[in-house]
Amino acid sequence: MAHKVVLIPGDGTGPELTEATRRVLEATGVEFEWEVREAGADVMDKHGGNPLPPDVLDAIRDTGVALKGPITTPVGGGFRSVNVALRKDLDMYAQVRPCKSYEGVRSRFDDVDLIIIRENTEDLYAGIEYEQGTPDAEELIAWIEAHGGKLRHRDAGISIKPISVTGTRRIFEFAFDYARRNGRRKVTAVHKANIMKFSDGLWLHVAREVAAENTDIEFDDRIVDNMCMQLVQRPEEYDVLVLPNLYGDVLSDLCAGMIGGLGMAPGANYGEGVAVFEPTHGSAPKYAGMNKVNPMAELLSGMLMLHHLGEREAGHRLESAIAAVIREGRSLTYDMKPTRDDPTAVGTSEVADAIIEKLEAEVPA
Repeated sequence: MAHKVVLIPGDGTGPELTEATRRVLEATGVEFEWEVREAGADVMDKHGGNPLPPDVLDAIRDTGVALKGPITTPVGGGFRSVNVALRKDLDMYAQVRPCKSYEGVRSRFDDVDLIIIRENTEDLYAGIEYEQGTPDAEELIAWIEAHGGKLRHRDAGISIKPISVTGTRRIFEFAFDYARRNGRRKVTAVHKANIMKFSDGLWLHVAREVAAENTDIEFDDRIVDNMCMQLVQRPEEYDVLVLPNLYGDVLSDLCAGMIGGLGMAPGANYGEGVAVFEPTHGSAPKYAGMNKVNPMAELLSGMLMLHHLGEREAGHRLESAIAAVIREGRSLTYDMKPTRDDPTAVGTSEVADAIIEKLEAEVPA
């Protein structure tokens, strides 16, 4: 039976990346019934200025799974992130970002295999903000000072950092379950509980409670700044890292840099009964339509989707085919070549062609 999957092409280079990935996924032999839905800056005019039309959310709720291309988020103005809106509206509280080394990718590290699990709905990214100079901000500042808070300067914008017992417990329960299902050995809670004792302190306290209920998986914790140093010095000591929203965003890019960049960094967002798979990089609108950008992160996100759908054998074959193409070094985009002006660089669709050729040759898992 074919898997019903919502396909969201995205904008910028998203349509090229998702088309390449669709072709590769179909070449695994797994059957799909694609339900295409539009979202992003390029389709706002069609939907009354809404970059995330309600039919997209309804389709994901119906099928339970989506493959998504990158979507542009304006800097400083315009609409809020479609990615954040999707996570909030579908309560996709867990983001998973694998960071794994592949032979042939240029990097200062050659044996990284980490999983970043990021809480997706709370922390400073919850979007509870008060603009400097507004009555709401002034009222909040007055309340803070009346209750013993000390502000050196009152002309402040304010962001609220909610960390709940419920949100923390469910992300750590997810992390231990994920580690167990995927043969992982250790979960590390990342925090700043030494300074933020009532938010990150709660995070660490609940993490330890959940760890005590899952003693078959090793557990430890690290302060976030020390964690950054540890990752650069000895990443082999770590396995699954669980972080609040902001730290998870920052450290997942650090780990992506350790494996060759965001072009090699897939992602997945999970909620109760729904999952959306997408690369962690942006939409690169200046390259739109040029058949130039690296599809590996989107392809690896498709591989994660195969595993989620229970098609593990196909997922392993796809990862083997991707690894073989990277290792050979011929059919790669410009950013993965020794120099960015390498004349042997190929386009997005040609990378997909090379991977399909490997799949058809039955690369062993």
